[in-house]
This record gives sequence, structure tokens and C-alpha cells, in this order.
Amino acid sequence: MKQKLILALAALTINSTTIMAQEKIKQTAGRDQLGEFAPKFAELNDDILFGEVWSRTDRLGLRDRSLVTITSLISQGITDSSLVYHLQTARQNGITRTEIAEIITHIGFYAGWPKAWAAFNLAKGVWAEDTEGEDARAAFQRQMIFPIGEPNTAYAQYFTGNSYLAPISSEQVKVSNVTFEPGCRNNWHIHHASKGGGQMLVGVAGRGWYQEEGKPAVEMLPGTVVHIPAGVKHWHGAAADSWFAHLAFEVPGEECSNEWLEPVTDKVYGELE
Repeated sequence: MKQKLILALAALTINSTTIMAQEKIKQTAGRDQLGEFAPKFAELNDDILFGEVWSRTDRLGLRDRSLVTITSLISQGITDSSLVYHLQTARQNGITRTEIAEIITHIGFYAGWPKAWAAFNLAKGVWAEDTEGEDARAAFQRQMIFPIGEPNTAYAQYFTGNSYLAPISSEQVKVSNVTFEPGCRNNWHIHHASKGGGQMLVGVAGRGWYQEEGKPAVEMLPGTVVHIPAGVKHWHGAAADSWFAHLAFEVPGEECSNEWLEPVTDKVYGELE
């Protein structure tokens, strides 16, 4: 138990002050479909609704905005392609198959049973492939003492595939467990600091990879410890055939910041065994 506590306290999730501001959502549907017929409407749709309102994630996260939007559409009985689009977006923003089923059931009592039935017919198609994934996630959870947590929607734009984040402690040392689905990895990135800084990773369960630019990838297993100095370009994530979880410790320093870079290409990732 003592060893587990030491491991937990040795891990710190990336501090919110070191994360770059989320970029604005880029939407082109308005201009693609109505650019010539209704250019002003297209501009309001792409630049205001999505470029500004949806992009204010410091006030309301993407997951919550998806929840509000699909609730509004279903309540009005709108079950056309716009609802399909927003259901797909909700899935991308971390709403699970179990959650969407509960959400639509709840809406049914307030907005009407036929509307819920119509929404379920669309949602089944959007979440059709998630049953196996949820079973695999539950099986992986049984392999480790830390929770998998919620979908890592705040940083989803910096990941290829789905990841999850579970805060473990917020006192003395902040601790979070980061879980990657098979094939999931984060972008290349650099932890900057004028003094100190950097990051340490501790493998918790499954199998994953850590790689610094210009060096061979390092296999990460439960108990593997990786020290990442400030200024080093690197990435980490799961192996292609395995779930993976690690604790992340952000080393204290001065003038710390995190720079997210390009995704790890399929070619680079595909060379790993």
C-alpha cells in the first residue's frame, strides 16, 4: 500500500497553466453548402456559431455543449442530418454509448416518447461499434488500482485516438492517471522551462511507448519510469495491440509551458512492434 501511495504521489498531470489555449473550431459546412446561395448565413454558421460560440471552451466544454445541443434538437423533434452530425460530434467529444442511451431516455420523459424513439434509431448507428470497446475498457480497469476516469476531451485535439483522464489527488501533489486505448498516442510536444521543469511518467498497466525525437522508442510496462527533461521533443501512448495507462508528473520549474506539435504519423507509429 505504501509503495502504491508513493507511486501516486510521484505523478502529476499536466498543469492547466502549462496547456496552450484550445484553437478555434474550424467549420466549413455553411460555406460548402450555402456559400453562394446565402453567404451571410454561411458566415454566421461557420465563423460565429462554431468559430466563436462552440470555441469558448474556457466557459463550457465541448462535451457539455454537445449535450446541450443534442438535447435541444431532440426536444424539437429534429431528427435529420443535423442531429446525426451532432450525435457524431458528441461521440467525438467523449459521450459514451451508455451515456447517450441514458440521455435520450431522460429526454423522452420531458420531450416525448416518439422523439426519443426517433433519436435512438440514429444514435444506434453512431455508437454501433462501441459495445466491444466498452467491454475492453471495463476489462482493462480490472487490471489496475487507479480509475480510468472520464474521456480526455479537453486535450482531445492533441491525441490520435481516445484517451481518458482520472484525477487521483488535488492536495499537496496533484495526481492523475492517463489511459490510452490501443493505438492512441498524443502529439509530439515539448515541456519548456527556464529552470527545472520537464515531466516524469510511471507505467501503471498495459503496454505503451515513449519516444524522444531522433531516438528509438522505449517500451513502457507497469513500473517503467521515464524522465523527460525540459526542452525535449517527445510523445507517448499505447501500443497498437494493448490498452495502456501511466501516471504523469509535471516537474516543478520556472516559466513552464507546454508546446503541442504535429501528430505522430501512422508511418512512424507503424514501425513500432
